[in-house]
Amino acid sequence: MSLNIKETIDGSFQLVGADFTHAGEASTQLKQKLAELGVPDGIVRRVAIATFEAEMNAIIYAAAGWLHYCITPQSITIQVVDMGPGIENIELAMQEGYSTAPDWAREMGWGAGMGLPNMKRNSDIFKIDSVVGEGTTVEMIINFP
Repeated sequence: MSLNIKETIDGSFQLVGADFTHAGEASTQLKQKLAELGVPDGIVRRVAIATFEAEMNAIIYAAAGWLHYCITPQSITIQVVDMGPGIENIELAMQEGYSTAPDWAREMGWGAGMGLPNMKRNSDIFKIDSVVGEGTTVEMIINFP
């Protein structure tokens, strides 16, 4: 495999709470960048799923947030930091199907309780830290073969 990654590539996207007009743009742009760099389709798909889920959680739950990424020849690290309500019980929130999504988000088709589990499933390394009343930070690392 020959990746077109010679040096570290960093970037970030601002996420605005309840801005569904731009929902998915960060994950789509990151997906395109990875494809241009020659990252295999399977890895690009994992990154896109994990990033989209994180992006949507920030848009649904938080007032604002940031999605930062760092691409190296070996991996991509994605960190999503939001200014949301925080997660009271991370262990419970990690269970498939558990959701605290508001009714308006469910009416839009979101809030099935698969966001965090999908992020973890598609990451090689997954970390989450949350402070109630302050926000949540998720870090995902996906290795390149």
